[in-house]
Amino acid sequence: MLYDCVLVMTVKKISSLVASIIKFFIFYLFFLNTYADSVNKKYYHNENGILSLMYHRFDENKYPSTNIRMDIFKKQIEMIKTYDFEFYNPIQFEKEFNIPKNKKKILLTIDDAFSSFFNNAWPFLKENEIPFILFVSTEAVGNYGYMTWEEIKEIEKEDFVFLGNHSNSHEYLINYDFISFKKDIDDSIKNFKKNIGYNPIFFSYPFGEYSLEQKNYIDENFKFAFGQHSGVIDLNKDRFELPRFPINEEYGALDRFERLIKYLPLQHKSISPEDKFIKKSNNPPKMYIDFFNDQKNLDIISCYSNEGDGWDKTKIKLENRRLNIFFRDKFKERRGRINCSMKDTEGWRWLGIQFSID
Repeated sequence: MLYDCVLVMTVKKISSLVASIIKFFIFYLFFLNTYADSVNKKYYHNENGILSLMYHRFDENKYPSTNIRMDIFKKQIEMIKTYDFEFYNPIQFEKEFNIPKNKKKILLTIDDAFSSFFNNAWPFLKENEIPFILFVSTEAVGNYGYMTWEEIKEIEKEDFVFLGNHSNSHEYLINYDFISFKKDIDDSIKNFKKNIGYNPIFFSYPFGEYSLEQKNYIDENFKFAFGQHSGVIDLNKDRFELPRFPINEEYGALDRFERLIKYLPLQHKSISPEDKFIKKSNNPPKMYIDFFNDQKNLDIISCYSNEGDGWDKTKIKLENRRLNIFFRDKFKERRGRINCSMKDTEGWRWLGIQFSID
């Protein structure tokens, strides 16, 4: 009897030790990956990046701010092909995010899963096998004007189609306290798992709004997250603040579209403030962007922002590879924006940042 007790206690101690060792190695591997992401940032001159386009409705002409006409959409696709830009398959994100893209790639993303996408754009994309991410807000699925789960599962079967999570409610989540925000995201994950069988690795913030606390929770449940600030994805971009160019009837004109698909990434090491949710106490924020030592032509960067009474040129000062930004006034709109650009021998480089204003 005594031998059996000693044996049981020994086994428990060994099991506990093994469990502790396993936990240590899991933590160590996580630390290595996190450390590598933070210190291995390096400027790559030949990085052409991934330019992501954001669409919503198709041929719903009574919603011009979120709609694109199908005839214009098809011309945009043909223009991308004319320039020999590659349509980016999202499956490559996990495999090659940290690898320089020597050839420009274009990623299509569609938000909200409106029925007009399924009825009008999907047949065209399916016929041409053009890859894209469809971001779904789960509460709206099956409602009037939105796709059903059966339709979502139908398109998800194709190997060039990827789903993304777009929250449950698609409300202004920046106004939620953290418990309510967490519940909304958790509900969306449950709905995906119930109806699709898994939660996507991609997320897009409703209205492109998020706080640092919210972003950190998204980090725990997803692998990549997209905002609604303009710019080009490069290997140094934050995986949970990926930029997209919104395309609609106002911003989808072919001359503008031709310009923006040629944009190159304006790489950087870091942006301060890290928290993009600006409260009254720090409006306008103290902002700077740190660049890499071997980047050239930083002295010709110009920036425009929408604080105060509207868009205007922003005062900047470059010191030791740090671009200090001096806003003219407080941000008055719900979403504050600053866009910085630079034209070098390769073309226009673009960096956009969006703040959510309390």
